[in-house]
This record gives sequence, structure tokens and C-alpha cells, in this order.
Amino acid sequence: MQLSKDQLKMLMFGANLPNLDSFDDVAKEAESLGVPLVEHVVNIGLVEDEQLGQIIANYFNFDYIDLRKKSVDTEVLQLIPEVVARSMGAIAFARTKDHVQVGMIDPSNLEMRHFLEKRFEQDVKPFFITKESLRDVLTQYKGSIKEAFEALLLKLQDKSLSRDVRDNTAIKIVDMLIQYGYDSKASDIHVEPYRNKIVVRFRIDGVLHDVLEIPKSLSELILTRIKVLVKMRTDEHRAAQDGKFQFKTQEEVVDVRVSIVPVTGGENIVMRLLSSKSRRFDFHTIGMWMNDHAKVEAAAKKPHGMILVTGPTGSGKTTTIYAVLKILNRREVHISTIEDPVEYDIEGISQIQVNERTNLTFAKGLRAIVRQDPDIIMVGEIRDEETSGIAVESAMTGHLVLSTLHANDSAATLPRLLDMGIEPFLVASTVNVVIAQRLVRKICERCRASYIISEKEAKMVEAEPGLYKLFTDRGFKKLTHVRMYKGNGCNACGNTGYAGRVGIFEVMLLSDKLRDLVVKRASRDELMKAAEEEGMTTMLEDGVRKAFMGITTLEEVLRVTKV
Repeated sequence: MQLSKDQLKMLMFGANLPNLDSFDDVAKEAESLGVPLVEHVVNIGLVEDEQLGQIIANYFNFDYIDLRKKSVDTEVLQLIPEVVARSMGAIAFARTKDHVQVGMIDPSNLEMRHFLEKRFEQDVKPFFITKESLRDVLTQYKGSIKEAFEALLLKLQDKSLSRDVRDNTAIKIVDMLIQYGYDSKASDIHVEPYRNKIVVRFRIDGVLHDVLEIPKSLSELILTRIKVLVKMRTDEHRAAQDGKFQFKTQEEVVDVRVSIVPVTGGENIVMRLLSSKSRRFDFHTIGMWMNDHAKVEAAAKKPHGMILVTGPTGSGKTTTIYAVLKILNRREVHISTIEDPVEYDIEGISQIQVNERTNLTFAKGLRAIVRQDPDIIMVGEIRDEETSGIAVESAMTGHLVLSTLHANDSAATLPRLLDMGIEPFLVASTVNVVIAQRLVRKICERCRASYIISEKEAKMVEAEPGLYKLFTDRGFKKLTHVRMYKGNGCNACGNTGYAGRVGIFEVMLLSDKLRDLVVKRASRDELMKAAEEEGMTTMLEDGVRKAFMGITTLEEVLRVTKV
């Protein structure tokens, strides 16, 4: 089932999808990158994968199924072996006495359907599935990482192995760690040395999970292999080293950023997996509501001023900044960035990597950028007075400046700039909008279920006036009948009840009233009160709204907002 460019364009325009003015440019970009157009429009966020799947299925007159929202029984899954499922693009997901229901990349392939019917000795009922849906279910075929590692460990116990065989086994161990991390959608892989063992942990949806214990005797083999990949000094064990390499999966080439630091038990390794498929730089995907999105877009269209994103480390600030850059990235403007590190290359933007060894700091890089005739400047992080001063000066002299800052919420960001020595009138006249954010784990769509909140949860809500008000505003005077959502746990989410993450936001657009308060050096509480009176949605309010919609849990919202 192949779709030509014109067919795809016709289908997408026929569905009245937004933002299709750039379709022809997107098609040229897909061709230059060598990526199928039907995949590229999803990767860049022009259309949701599920939405496009439904449109294509309707066009070819097939039933559509999104297997990411369906729990597939292991026995049914194994009706089609993994190697066959992967090569033929077909997944068995349900079985009745009359037929087997099979999700297929190409349900019009009669030869494949006849092959499967012969194998099952039953009729096949075909459903159209997308490649993304297929990839997601294929991970369920994987055996446990412990089983795979134990097989390699058994091999290494053979004392007669040659050095080459041992080295090749070390290569397989490192490849296995990265592949399993990628398949598990881990953002980071930690390899932590202790006195008698090495512990491997994956950070999945922001939470670290122990996945494997490795004998201490293999420490040097694994460490050396990773250092060779990153082109680090293998004989250096007392200094911190960092670098990056690329790892090829069946779906894509993943950038792996590596940091190695000496600790008491040896050398600690952290590998960050930078997958382009896991990053979709658009406001809808990251979870920002349309009214907040409109505020940010209005600020981004101004020719000068500052857009600041604030939150703790790992709260998705860089992704939000990139979402703004995606809107601004046009051929008629020159965009320059100074980042530490440059996580994702964006075509059409000049990106500079901070390098302490050559004394290329944020401040020095920013001074250099200003002399490069930019229209828009992105500073990875404002850390000190010098950087903040240059950033404000640039915003005053006709540049649009985007940056991140560490502060607890949007209202605390403005006093933080004053603490860095910026004059109040300069802050008031340059800052256009402040976005504060956190990341919460999303409830797994396969095992999501509603429930009535417990007495313990009700008392916890009642104990917090601000939180309780959000419930009473929805008409709940008593909390004994409040229905919320949670994940019961299934194979797809590793029995955690969560799969993926989404942002909760508060977007403070600086009005004349807020600017006057900044000039008067108003406190964080005064600024927050004024912003709420003007209709700003707080992070807590945004999180509770997402909890009521079944996107996340109340527990998650409270965990990240620390009510």
C-alpha cells in the first residue's frame, strides 16, 4: 500500500488538518533526508501518527487499529514469530473461534494473508496499522535483558577464550545495553560501580529503574569498550571525560552522549540516548494547551525581547525552546544558538557548542553571536550575571532572545533576574513571556482505568487549600465521589502504570500591570497573585486538569509540583 506525494497531500487536505501550508516544503525536506514522506510528516508533528493511520485506513477501506492502546496477549503475539512479524510487518493481536485479527502495514497484500491463514489454519481478519504502532508492539517480543546477559556471561566464563573473542563479547554487551535501553524508551543508561558489582539502571519516563547486576570483573572490559567508541583516553582513570558516538538501530541512528566520572568504586558511566523519534518539537505533543500556546506564539512573533523557560534540570526546557525555534525557523531570518551541549542539530540554524577547554563560555559565545548579524538568539542557559547582562542588552537592541533559567515557577523568574544584577526597568521592558514547566508521567493507555479516590487521598487534597480549591471549583464539595484515573500495570508499561511523559505549564505573559510590579521590585507572591488575577493557569492547575482528563495521575502532579 504505497501513497504518492499527491495522494498523501489530497488525504491530509481532505481531512482539514492545520498547518498544511508547508506541505510541499516538508515533502522536499523528506526527499533530501531520504525519509519516506508518510513517516516524515509524523516525525515533524504535521499530523499525529494515529490520526494519519485512520485517514489512510479509510482511504483504502480497511479497519484501523492502534496497537499502542491495546494489550496484546503473549500467546496470541507468538502466533507470528518475531522475525516474521518484523520482516512482513504483521502482528497477531486477538483470536476468536472464527478468525485471527492481524494488524498489517499492508493489509492489501493477499499473498501474505494467505500465508498467515495457512499457518493459523484459520481465516485472517486484517487491520491497518502504522509503522510506529508496529515498532511499539515488536518490543514485547524481547526476552528479558537478564536472560540475554546471562548467556553472554556464561560464554565469558570459558577461560580458554582468546582475547579477540572476549573483546567481541564486550562489544555485544555494550550494544545489548544500548539496544535494550532504546527499546525501553530510556533517556539515560547508568552503569554504576560498587565494591563487588556493577549496577545498570535505565531512566524511563524520568524515573531510574534497576535492570541488571554485572560482575565487577567485567568492569574494565565494558569501560574500555565505551571509551574506545567515544575516542576517550583508555588509560585515564582519575579525570572526568565526556564525548559522544552514534549507535545504529533498525529504525534510526541514535546519538549517544557519554559522561564518565571517577568515583570511589571505579568509574561511573552515564549514556544519554538522543533519539530523533522520541523528540517531536511541537506544542501539542509536549502538552501545552491552545490558549497558552497562543500566548507563546504571540511573544515569539515580536521582533525583539526575551522568552524565558524555567524549571529544574530534566523538566523539558530545551524541548520547549526547540518548539519555539521550530515556529521561528524561516529562510528570511538568521537564528544562532549557544548551547551546552547541542543536543539536536536543526537544519537552517547556526548552533555553537560551549567548550570550557577553549574558554568558549555562554557569555563569550553570546558576545560572538551578536557580531554574526543574528535576528534571533538562543542561549542554552543564563547562569551568571555576565550572560544575563549580554542577553538583556541583546534583547534591547533589536534581537529576539530565547533562554532557560533555573527558578521554581514563572513568578520567581523575574526576581531571579533582579538578583543577577539586572535593573528592574530593563527586566520589565525586555521580558515578553515566562514559561514554567515540569514533566509528569502519562498513564499507560493500555491499562488505564478509572477509580474513586481513597479517603487518604481525599484528606491529602483537603489539607492543601490551593489544591482543594481546584476540586471545589469543579463542583466537588465532598471528595468521596471524585473519579480519577490510574494505570493498573501491564506488559506494555512494565507494570508501572505509566508510559511516556507530558509537560504541565504555566505561561506568564507580561502585561503592563506585571511590568509595573517588576519595576517596583514586587515579590514573587505579589507577581503570582497578579498573574492569576489576569487569568494565568498555574502548573498545579494545569496538572490537576490533566489528571481529571486521565492523562496523568494526581500523585504524579503532586510529586513534581511539591504541593
